Amino acid sequence: MTLPHSVHEATRRSFVPHASSDGERIVLGEDAFRRMISIERKRTERSRKPFLLMLLDKGNRNGSEKNGKALNHIVSALLAGTRETDVIGWYQDRHTVGVMFTDLVVEDKSSILSTMLTRVSTTLRDNLTFEQFNQISISFHFFPDDWDHDASGRPSNSTLYPDLSRNNTNRQLLSGIKRMIDIVGSILALIIGAPLLLIIALAIKTTSRGPIFFRQQRIGQYGKCFTFLKFRSMHVNNDPSVHQEYVTKLIAGQAERKPANGNGNGNGVYKLTNDKRVTRVGAFLRRTSLDEVPQFLNVLKGDMSLVGPRPAIPYEVAAYQTWHRRRVLEVKPGITGLWQVNGRSRVTFDDMVRLDLRYARAWSPWMDIKILLRTPRAVMLGEGAH
Repeated sequence: MTLPHSVHEATRRSFVPHASSDGERIVLGEDAFRRMISIERKRTERSRKPFLLMLLDKGNRNGSEKNGKALNHIVSALLAGTRETDVIGWYQDRHTVGVMFTDLVVEDKSSILSTMLTRVSTTLRDNLTFEQFNQISISFHFFPDDWDHDASGRPSNSTLYPDLSRNNTNRQLLSGIKRMIDIVGSILALIIGAPLLLIIALAIKTTSRGPIFFRQQRIGQYGKCFTFLKFRSMHVNNDPSVHQEYVTKLIAGQAERKPANGNGNGNGVYKLTNDKRVTRVGAFLRRTSLDEVPQFLNVLKGDMSLVGPRPAIPYEVAAYQTWHRRRVLEVKPGITGLWQVNGRSRVTFDDMVRLDLRYARAWSPWMDIKILLRTPRAVMLGEGAH
């Protein structure tokens, strides 16, 4: 794949002084190379043509002259043994070098990996000493990566998202403020709401068989699973396939709106309504969003935030399109968010994801406070709550 002129010029402008060059080809510095990974991810989301990131790790982190020469040999070998359209750069400055093979047609991943490994290994053997070659660790990372989440939870390959985990002093400060708001807000909510929590717990226990709390595996930031808490609003031992079938259609844009009330009037919502699995107490808890209160414990633990995207169920993530995945990567999931205060279940799934991504790009402590202040009104109106 030939890089568009605008991208090629952008990478040249971000080319750092210590980067090496070979004629028309350049080796990008760490910041520029990581930005290119982000650009290729977004390009893949549109084109659906995957790319392969190969990382070569020298292992020895000392800054000796011998180690520096070995690294230069590796870079020279890659420049000589890869296509001019492949992007080469430092994934980790002067320690791990990367190559992006883009615009791939993937029919058999194992075959591509075998071919790439053979080609690169042959090139390195021809240009390095036996000792230098044996010190290199090679890893391959496809994008889109496989998300086969199960109950144990396998985090997403964070190697492909270096731009989301980079250290940034300003962002760290804002994240610290957000965490402080989360802790203070959830503690106050639990203390003030303690009498109400006790009443809800008694109502659930005395009106239906089963536990007070509903526990479920959900997907947190970077694809990490955690145990999600709610007040139980359904009968025990119900069939989850009904919800799974509907949400799969919802994500694919094929779900129909369900009547928002018993008489079939109204605009309808993108959510199961009149669900026979829901108890009478559970219907009230859902309508008033009181079933969500135990999630303040998830916030205290650090798995969730007061404000953020709703945490996804593993089978929901399995149905995601590539661009949908960013909603569970860029920020922690939350109890409330832009989706809840902008129509809730009345908006399509794609529009919900767009709201989540908008929040991820623009979030600030003040934005969180504004969303929190708008949440009570959304709850009282009960828009889209079922």
